Amino acid sequence: MIALALGAAAVWVAKDIPRQMGAKAKGDRLARMLASPQFSEGKFRNTVPASPLSAASMPRMAAAAMRDREARRPHQPIPVVAPVPGLDAEGLHVTWFGHSSALVEIEGRRVLLDPVWSERCSPSRLSGPKRLHEPPVALRDLPPIDAVLISHDHYDHLDMDTIQNLVDLQAAPFLVPLGVGAHLERWGVPATRIIELDWNERAKVAGLEFIATAARHFSGRGFSRDETLWTSWVINGPTRKVFYSGDTGYFPGFAEVGAEHGPFDVTLVQIGAYGDQWPDIHMIPEDGVATHVDVRGGLMIPVHWATFNLALHDWPEPADRAWAEAKARDVKLAIPRPGERVDVDNPPPVDGWWQQIA
Repeated sequence: MIALALGAAAVWVAKDIPRQMGAKAKGDRLARMLASPQFSEGKFRNTVPASPLSAASMPRMAAAAMRDREARRPHQPIPVVAPVPGLDAEGLHVTWFGHSSALVEIEGRRVLLDPVWSERCSPSRLSGPKRLHEPPVALRDLPPIDAVLISHDHYDHLDMDTIQNLVDLQAAPFLVPLGVGAHLERWGVPATRIIELDWNERAKVAGLEFIATAARHFSGRGFSRDETLWTSWVINGPTRKVFYSGDTGYFPGFAEVGAEHGPFDVTLVQIGAYGDQWPDIHMIPEDGVATHVDVRGGLMIPVHWATFNLALHDWPEPADRAWAEAKARDVKLAIPRPGERVDVDNPPPVDGWWQQIA
């Protein structure tokens, strides 16, 4: 009986894994991909080549992952702030929910970035990186959203369960890079609510302009890579501008984004989950600050840290290094607690809250 019960449990846990991996593009979606300047020889390509983690480095990584494990998580609970949603028709606010999930309130509209509410960023419910703090707000308690932006299809940015819940709870369209719409359709998102963009393409939604801009990364939810595109995002309101880096290595394309689309009132820039073995696809914090300067940002809000343990650096290191570099380069910085709503025009001073729990 015990063996039967364990077998049934294993089947239940594994049943969603094929769906979690999404779907491959076909038909008109595939035709658009094949026509993309970024697509060649069956894959999307970076403008500056990037080398993701190689199979040869995996044994060394595995051994290193077993050392200093306690340093890669806080020693006290992460302070989570219950957000108090507002909507200032004239203002610009950012609420960081943890990792790269954030709510941008821009001139009377709300945009949700890379929402991940699941316990793990993994195709499995039993294994994979687990949350270090609870989501600051339940999905059902989010205010009405005007658009959902997805930067790429990795599990810590595109979460099947979150997407399926948002389909039922919200009426907003999903703006995604080329190819990612196939995943969403498999998960039940109506085609009428999916807007797929190539780099430098634009879409108008709810009075806002969204522009997919270049990033230096890779994609894939299974064993194949780069069959969907990755992107950074520009959000233009009537008078205010926001830049979101997505996941990326540092490259000259950000200066081009700044020259063409900047300056920006606020940037949300990836600073965490970096490593010596993958410098081309995740920026170190100093490069994150450089990206903010390149795109001509006003206030910088670091993202992609604190919530999931995805690399070998110490838990507080991304924020420590970003703060030090911001001071050295005279960059205006806000490092909110998860759930804390930041008024871009009157941001709170950086207080080192993470150092008190590290």
